[in-house]
Amino acid sequence: MPPDVLRTTAVPAPSRASGHAVGVSNDEFRAAMSRLAGGVVLVTAQEPPLDPDDPGAPEGEYAGMTATAFLSVSLDPPLVLVSLRTGARMDDLLDEQPLWGVSMLSESQRHIAGRFAMKGRLSDRLLFEDIPYTRGEATGAPLVGGALATLECRTEQRVEAGDHTLVIGRVLSAKVPSADGGPLVYFKGRYRQLG
Repeated sequence: MPPDVLRTTAVPAPSRASGHAVGVSNDEFRAAMSRLAGGVVLVTAQEPPLDPDDPGAPEGEYAGMTATAFLSVSLDPPLVLVSLRTGARMDDLLDEQPLWGVSMLSESQRHIAGRFAMKGRLSDRLLFEDIPYTRGEATGAPLVGGALATLECRTEQRVEAGDHTLVIGRVLSAKVPSADGGPLVYFKGRYRQLG
């Protein structure tokens, strides 16, 4: 074999039926990952019209979801990624609605993060009721007033990854409406402030 050729052999890791490597439990993995601080965002979108063929049909409802698995992917083109639990309402919505918004929440917006992180809620309409927001020009998605920054995105790619879907979006607009306050951070299972 020529000296510049490197041979590699992939060795499969032993696994259990759950998909975890032997010795890694859900609780252990969750505890380890809770030590990684993450910024908190609100991902929003508007449902498509109830009858897309009828221009007079009522528009769909707004939907929102708190996310901490959100990151920048590329500068050129500007791409971001959000991780959504497979089968969650936002995952299903972004599968049919390619336009969505992101509001990067400030430390004073903990109540918004908690509200949109609730499990088993019936309607997002009530959740938006007393929150100041504007409708994004490029997406129609609600963008939270007082957020540190807002983005409007169009889905470029969806990747299934375990029990989540990674949604990669091209940034259509980016604004920094507020420079006041610090970011809302999620660390060790709780919302926190820097400093």
